[in-house]
Amino acid sequence: MASAHSLAAVSVLAAASKQATLPSSSSSSTLHSLSSLPSKPRQQHLSLRSVALKGGAKAQAKEAQGNPITVGDAFSNVKHILLPVIDRNPYLSEGTRQAAATTASLANKYGADITVVVIDEEKRESSSEHETQVSNIRWHLSQGGFEEFKLLKRLGEGKKATAIIGEVADELSMELVVMSMEAIHSKYIDANLLAEFIPCPVLLLPL
Repeated sequence: MASAHSLAAVSVLAAASKQATLPSSSSSSTLHSLSSLPSKPRQQHLSLRSVALKGGAKAQAKEAQGNPITVGDAFSNVKHILLPVIDRNPYLSEGTRQAAATTASLANKYGADITVVVIDEEKRESSSEHETQVSNIRWHLSQGGFEEFKLLKRLGEGKKATAIIGEVADELSMELVVMSMEAIHSKYIDANLLAEFIPCPVLLLPL
C-alpha cells in the first residue's frame, strides 16, 4: 500500500494546476520543500507539503523550508509520464483532451516519454469506436507536438480503472500520472483508492 503522503501530493498537484494548466519554470506558484519527484515508484512517497528527510537533520529541514521549489522544478526530473484514457467517448471528452494536451506539453518541455493506456472494464460491441478513439488520442498528442508514444490497451478485463493504472505505473516505472478531475466526477476513478493503487505522483487537472 502506498504511503499516506500520496494523497497530499495529489491534492497539492491539483491545486497547482489551477494556477497553470501547462506548468512552466517561471510560474509564480510554489510547492515548498520538494527536492524532486521520486525516480522509483515503490520508494517512499514525498508529500509536496514536506520533505521526508533521511537522518532527520534539523539544519536540512530549515534549509528546505527556506528554499521553495517552483512548479516547473517539480516536474523537471520526470521522464516517464502515464496518460490513462478511461472515458468511452470515441472523440474524447473535454477532460481527456485537456489531459492529453497537458501531457504533451510536459513531455516536450522536460524531455519525457509518454505511455497512453486505454482502459475499459467492459468489452465494446464495436471495434470501430475504439479505433476512432485511438486515432483521436494520436491526433491530440500530435497537436501538442508529440508524435511518438507507447500505446497500451486494457479492455474488457473487469478490473477497476484505478487498479489497472496502478499496475501499469508500477510495471513501467512511471514517474507521473496525468488525469482530469472529470474521471473522478464521472466515477471512473475512486479518489480514495489513488494512494492505495498508484505508486507515483498524480497530476489531477481541474475542469
